[in-house]
Amino acid sequence: MADIFDFGSLETPLSEKTAQKLDSEHGISQREHFVIPTQADLKRRTITASKNDTAQENHKSSIYVCGNSLGLQPKCTKTYIERYLSTWSTQGVYGHFKSLDDELTKPWMNIDDQASAAMAPIVGATPNEVAVMETLTANLHFLLASFYKPTAYKYKILIEGKAFPSDHFAVQSHLAQHNYSAREALVLLEPDDSDKHYFSTQHILDTITEHAGSLALILLPGIHFYSGQFFDIKNITAHAHAHNVLIGWDLAHAAGNVPLQLHDWDVDFAAWCTYKYLNSGPGCIGALFVHDRHTAVANSPEKALESSSAPNDVLTGGLEAEKRFGFRHRLCGWWGSSKTTRFEMDNVFVPIAGAAGWQVSNPSALDTTSVLASLSVFERAGSVVELRKRSVLLTGYLEYLLLNWPTVDGGQRPYTLLTPVNPEERGAQISVRLDPGLLDGVVVDLEAEAVVVDERKPDVIRVAPTPLYNTFSDVWNFVDILSRSLEKRRKAS
Repeated sequence: MADIFDFGSLETPLSEKTAQKLDSEHGISQREHFVIPTQADLKRRTITASKNDTAQENHKSSIYVCGNSLGLQPKCTKTYIERYLSTWSTQGVYGHFKSLDDELTKPWMNIDDQASAAMAPIVGATPNEVAVMETLTANLHFLLASFYKPTAYKYKILIEGKAFPSDHFAVQSHLAQHNYSAREALVLLEPDDSDKHYFSTQHILDTITEHAGSLALILLPGIHFYSGQFFDIKNITAHAHAHNVLIGWDLAHAAGNVPLQLHDWDVDFAAWCTYKYLNSGPGCIGALFVHDRHTAVANSPEKALESSSAPNDVLTGGLEAEKRFGFRHRLCGWWGSSKTTRFEMDNVFVPIAGAAGWQVSNPSALDTTSVLASLSVFERAGSVVELRKRSVLLTGYLEYLLLNWPTVDGGQRPYTLLTPVNPEERGAQISVRLDPGLLDGVVVDLEAEAVVVDERKPDVIRVAPTPLYNTFSDVWNFVDILSRSLEKRRKAS
């Protein structure tokens, strides 16, 4: 269990000085290694500041609590990208293979291996089980192609009823690929508390048990994008396996946010993006995990070819290759074939063991460089477990202020919290549901005060104090500005 700090025991828990004291006692983690937009930055209509822009606010930081949507830029990213551009400009194609004395990444031919090794500790995996590749939904498609193998009796897929739309679309397209309609083969997991969109673990387990006889696959979110609920991945995975059902996880809001142990939890597969808590930049390259029990290649190329009466049977990544080499079906491309023969161009597909075998094209060296820059900050910060301790404090402080901040008339607060109160059931995000009709005006007020949050129509704002760069003062200022805006908008309504 996460340690729960009693903020009410502080002498003046609602004062700004208390926030400043908490910052001095608990530090500000890696904030100095990030570029925090200033208030003036967010108000300008140009990328760069005018020479005449000397206002004091030009140097005052914004309140950026939106890392659950897009993480801030690490300062070292610029250095990494400039080094990449220099390699490209001075070495051209040699950048793929040539090691340089002052390089920050491996040559592009091997940069994917470097990224996988750096990413593995973030999700509790071995480097062999991680591939940094493609984007989140593309990776879900690759994984579904491998793991959704319907039979006459087990053909259904279980997903959460309000999962991120892209997950719905991906799953439905694979059902259609196998000539199933969503009506007959899609099982929707609905919340046991629809008002707060909350799922108890027992309710999830019971739903799996109810449909186990017909389920071929389960795909669930590690942390729900809307409510911020952190699902019990370990026990849900074990329950699925006890009923002979494969299970995968969308970790878009979990990777870099909460400690994960994908290998030890025996997760079959997972996919995530890198631009939220992993701070790699908008739309940057994603990553996937495949447990090593699914990634073996049983036969060596030599053995497979010797056992084939027609060597051409193994010239592609198709069914014959799977039979000869003995590996789980995946959509094949040249980057999933052995590096030792990749450039021989003989069309002999030699599958790579491990998650790297799911790669199809050479990964963007630019994107991967940006990922490595951000992961270097995580390495400097220590383990995700250590970051989690700070995150629990920050999020707990946000929750305490929201639940205890006084209203002007002493009346009921015009919002409720959707995110579970138990720290074990949430990450850095708290979703705040405003009373009807308040959202648009509140968002205008927050933007005017250079407060960056994420809105979800019709009435929810998602607030994520990120432990790498947010402070207790950020949290206090956010709640102060939000409360003043709510009072203003209530009076105007």
